[in-house]
Amino acid sequence: MVHNNDLLHTEKILADRKTFFLDLKENQRGMVVKITEDVGGNRDTIMVPADILGDFIAALSDIKATADSR
Repeated sequence: MVHNNDLLHTEKILADRKTFFLDLKENQRGMVVKITEDVGGNRDTIMVPADILGDFIAALSDIKATADSR
């Protein structure tokens, strides 16, 4: 049984045949963002510690800027 008592916030992004779930969770070790990609029922997940979200978002912004300039 899955308990979502630690779920603080969730976002869902639809992109073609993929669905991305971004869940802010908290447990005894702190807060994390769980990023899940769902493609036809197959899921892959990464966990990003909330204390490095600024670095993570900055890196994604740099990647986006490069992609936008091509």
